[in-house]
Order: sequence, then structure tokens, then C-alpha cells
Amino acid sequence: MAKKPAKKKPNPLKSAEDLDLMEASAELAHLAREIAKHDRAYHEKDAPTVSDAQYDALRRRNNAIEAKFPELIGADSPSRQVGAAAATGFAKVRHGKPMLSLDNAFDDQDVADFLARVRKVLDLAEATPIELVAEAKIDGLSANLRYEDGELVVVATRGDGSEGEDITANMRTLDDVPKKLKGKAPKLIEIRGEVYMERKAFLALNKRQEAAGEKMFANPRNSAAGSLRQLDVTITASRPLQFFAYAWGESEGWEPDTHWHFLQQLKAWGFKVNPLARKCRNLAEALEFYHVVGAKRADLPYDIDGVVYKIDRVDWQKDLGFVSRAPRWATAHKFPAEQAQTELEDIIIQVGRTGTLTPVAVLKPVTVGGVVVTRATLHNADEIERLGVRIGDTVNIQRAGDVIPQVLGFVPELRPKNARLFHFPKHCPCPLQTDVVREEGAVAFRCSGGLACPYQQVQRLHHFVSRLAFDIEGLGGTHIENFHADGLLDTPGDIFRLEKKRKELIARESWGEQSVDKLIAAIDARRKIALERFIYGLGIKMIGEATAKNLAREYGSADAWLDDMLQATKERAKQPSDVKKKERAAEEVGSAYGRLANVTDIGITTADAVVNFFAEKHNVAVVRDVLKQIEVQDAQRRTTNSGGKLDGKTVVFTGTLETLSRDEAKAQAESLGAKVAGSVSKKTDYVIVGADAGSKAKKAEELGVAMLSEAEWLKLAKE
Repeated sequence: MAKKPAKKKPNPLKSAEDLDLMEASAELAHLAREIAKHDRAYHEKDAPTVSDAQYDALRRRNNAIEAKFPELIGADSPSRQVGAAAATGFAKVRHGKPMLSLDNAFDDQDVADFLARVRKVLDLAEATPIELVAEAKIDGLSANLRYEDGELVVVATRGDGSEGEDITANMRTLDDVPKKLKGKAPKLIEIRGEVYMERKAFLALNKRQEAAGEKMFANPRNSAAGSLRQLDVTITASRPLQFFAYAWGESEGWEPDTHWHFLQQLKAWGFKVNPLARKCRNLAEALEFYHVVGAKRADLPYDIDGVVYKIDRVDWQKDLGFVSRAPRWATAHKFPAEQAQTELEDIIIQVGRTGTLTPVAVLKPVTVGGVVVTRATLHNADEIERLGVRIGDTVNIQRAGDVIPQVLGFVPELRPKNARLFHFPKHCPCPLQTDVVREEGAVAFRCSGGLACPYQQVQRLHHFVSRLAFDIEGLGGTHIENFHADGLLDTPGDIFRLEKKRKELIARESWGEQSVDKLIAAIDARRKIALERFIYGLGIKMIGEATAKNLAREYGSADAWLDDMLQATKERAKQPSDVKKKERAAEEVGSAYGRLANVTDIGITTADAVVNFFAEKHNVAVVRDVLKQIEVQDAQRRTTNSGGKLDGKTVVFTGTLETLSRDEAKAQAESLGAKVAGSVSKKTDYVIVGADAGSKAKKAEELGVAMLSEAEWLKLAKE
């Protein structure tokens, strides 16, 4: 058996051609994790975490490396996966035929290469024409509609390509979806298409959401997906969703000879078909259609992100077949991100929940990709300096991934004589005018006012009720801001005291008994909360969802966690700020601070962020106040095996392990009774050294600590 290559850290700076086998293996593993994470966010949660361009770049990198190292392509490769697993809350439906994705083309040459591959696989002479059907690519949510004897029987989302969510009841609310096919219908056919929302409807929906204090959507695609995946079908029915049909899956008793014929049949059956479709005789006509559609893209009533080319002849489609996750007979020609020029009228400062001051560009309104853009983030002071922009400049604007507006730079020849430099403020724009500080080595400037800063109070309240925290339905956006401005809410604990102000709430404009009772019921439903949600909801700097879960598993209960955090804060207050002293404090695995610093994915920097939070008496008071109002459910703790063969021993893992993930290795050590530390000290018993080990291995050697290879560790664990 060939020896499995040792893992190396990914090196995306190298071209795929320059990677060696170990580098390629490591980077493919990293890309698989990243792409899977983004797929889950996009397909399951309707909340993309990166732009389309960034996601496509990850896919292209993965494909380039796999092309150079085909022996590394595994069953779980992103090139063999489609979408993400069906989410919970809906019954599962298996598709008659898999719903595959499409390969992407990013320029005209990519399209030419696609046709060249088709010609080669079909063994066609150069003179043989290849007719295509070009269709605008709708940016929505894919759905599979199954008809039996002309009757709609079940509808499912794409899911992972093989199995999706049953959204039949929701789809029946759409006027564009025939409940019975017109004319003669096949015995069985799956019709596939895209559920979408027009931009005008999307903007109107967001206005209603904001006014009601509900979640707002990032873009029309997210709003369509979120509206369709409602457990309450009446919500879906109230949303202006539409459907374009464009493909078929399993069929019995009917099959078209060409894709163009199929599109005409869809209309005859009663479906809406995107009018932006053309039969093209050759590459030149297909590219002409792409550029014509791209030019009118901003004026369309709905979002599109490219043009799909399909081989028209169905018999050729069958001969071409599929490769991994995509058909060989189709490709999606993606549009580049849209750009525009406008005037930078001002730069203002926004204050986030952790006190971060973010500069925001105030722009003369300009339409980019069909959306009117008036503001764009400038991220931080360093970014303003890098861009060199001044107030009054003409700037280039791009909607990254067609969603997030960003400033690309200014136009030097259009800079006016009165253009003004922006000077980052020394005081927070909040009423307290507290000092602005920049921690050593940090990019961001922060308000030093903490929870006393009104801007931070509002943002922290937003975070506290967010989906991954307390997830209180009906309390968000405008409601929190208005309640805070009117003195009804200052701290998270005030949320649970709103029931005492029921009469005052009922008397407010746009409120009434029913809406107030509904809000109070939603709040009461969150009086029992999981420990990780409670920790995450406090909005502690550097504590995200995953870290909150790790803390919950480490400490088990809210009381144990709070007691240890207060003790760790006392211990750190007695330690000098010197980095070496910090490291030594973290090595004291028997101390509260040492324990905190050695929780999975914590370390010194995050541990300091936690103790800095608890060093503020106001924050401690807020935590205790909330705990009086709610019941925090205990988490299942990570426990060591007292009496195990390594009971009382301290181990450290360093470098990249070949057969175990870091969490698996830690769990294995703890099951044997060992304590896993994050740094090496004289008290360390074993250091397990993986590939690319660094300073920890060197320090172990200097201190004379026993070092084991991964194989030696596994042998020790099994003895």
C-alpha cells in the first residue's frame, strides 16, 4: 500500500502546477472544508458567508489542483458534491434523477473551450455545427416539481442533489406553478426551475420587515429562499414569489428531441419560461447573446448572474453524459461583478457592538447591478489610507458578489481641488464622547466606553436577540432601537422585564394587545436557553458560535463558567502584561486562567478578551441580571477519564496530525485521563509532534520534555 503523504499547511500563493503532492493534499483538504462550510451557509441557511466571486475562486482553485493531481480526488471532493444536505424542519424527498450543478465559464475563451470539449467527446468534424440554447441564469432557489398524470404531487428543493426538502405546500401558493398541466401530460415528469423574487418586491418586503422589527434579507435570492422555506405556509403565501421553469428530470412517456422544443412545451403546459432565451447556431451567436444580456442586466426586474449554454440536441446530451457533479453538455457563463462611478460625499463613523469604529462612505446615489447604492463600508483607517480616497472624490464602486457594495478606489483625473482628507476621530461619536483606542497590533479603533456607550448598547441588544443567540422572534431592528431610545431597553435583562410594561407597549403607535402578547410569548419561550447560546449572546469580543460551544462543553453550566471566568479575571489582574508572563500564566493548567487559555481554539489572545470583558463590573452585573431572569441549560461537558492510564499527565499536540483532527486527538487524550494544554512548560509530560511542528517542539526539546511522533502516541494510547 502506498504511504499516505504527510499533511502540510495549504499554500494558496503557489500555482497548482508548482505544488508538490503533500502541499496539494493539504490544500485540497482545506478547500473541501471551506467549500462545504459555504455550501451549508448558502443552501441550508440562505445566508452566504462569502461573495459569489470568492466562492467561485475556491472552486476554481480546487479544480486546478485536482486536474494536476487526479490521484487525490476523493469521494468527498467538492467537485463531486452538489449543494448541501437538506435542512431540518421539512420532510426529505429523493429526486427521481439527481439535480446536478453546472460548471462555470468566466470568459469567452472558457466558453470556446467548453465547445471544443463537446466536439472532441462527440467526435464531430469542425464543419459540423453545434447548436446551443442560451438562457439567462436566474439567481434564486432551485426546485424540482414532480407531476404524475399531469397532477402536481410533490415539490422539493435541490438539497444535496440526491435528496431535498419537501416544500410542496409552500410551492402550491405560487401563481406561476400549475397544479395541473394543460393539455396532454406525460405519465410522469419532473419539472425543474428557479423560485425568485423581483427586485421591486424585494425592496418592498425589506421595508415591511424593518418596520415590523423582523429580519431583513441581504438580497432577492436570500429573500426568495427564506420565504419558500417557511414552516408556516401562510408566510410563503404572503410573499411575492415567482417561478421560471427551464429543465426536466425523471420522465416517463415523454421526451423532447431538443431543448428548444422542451421550452416551447413548458409554455404549452402552463409554465412561465424566461423570455431571455435564444437558440444559437454557433459560438459567436452565443457570446453575442451573453454580452447583450449583460448590457441590459441592470434594467431587468430580477437578478441574473450569468448565461447558461445547453447543447440543444437531446441525443447529444445523452452521449455527452455527466462528469462528477455537472453535465458535460451545459455550462454557466458568469457575469463579472458590476461597477459604477459616483461621488464620495462624506465619510461617517458607525460603532459596532464590541466598540469597533467602522468608517462608512456616504455616496451620491448610483445604480449598481439594479440596486441603488448610497453607502459602502471602508472597513478601517488603514483601508482608507490604502485606497487614498478623499471626501469629494469620484470613486469606483462594485457590489462584491452582487451583494455588498465596496469602494475600489478613486479616479485621480477627476479629483476636485477642494477634496478633503478624512481624519479618524479621537473620540467616539456617541453622546459620551469617550476616547478611541487602538490596541497594539490591531487594525481596528475601538470606543473605550464599553457597555456605557449607547451605540454599543443597541448593537449588543441586536446581537443578544440574533438567530444564533436568543433568537427572539419579533424583537429586532427598529423595535430595539425605538425601545432603547424611549428608555424601555438598556440591557439584555430589560428584555425579560418588558412584560411589566405591557400597558405602555400597547399604547405605542403600531402596537396593540395582540402584537404585544405575541412579543411577550416569544420572549418567554426563550427563558430557557442552551449554555452555548447564552455565552454567544453576551457578545464577548472574539467569542463566536464555535468558541461558545467549546466553552459550554468545557465548563458544563452557567454557574461553573461564570465562577471560573471571574477567578481567571482576578488571576490575570495580578499578572504583568509582558507576553512571556502571559504565556507562563497560560501554562498553569491548574489555574482558572490557564484552563481558559487551553480550551479548544481559545489561546491567550481570546482568553484575554474574555477576562477583559469580565474585568468591567458593569458587564458582570449584566450577566448576573440576565441569569436571574432565565434558566440556562447545562451542556454535556468534555470529561477526562479519572483513573485512565494517563491520569494526571499533561500533553500538548503540535503540528499537523496525519490520522487525527486536533479535536479527535484532544478527546482521545482526555478519555485516557490526560489534560491537554495549549503550550509547553516544565509540567508538560508529553509533546506529540506532527508535520510542520514549530516553536512548541523546539521548546519541548529545550526543556527536555518527552516528544512522541503521531505513531508513537497512537501506540501509547492503544497499549
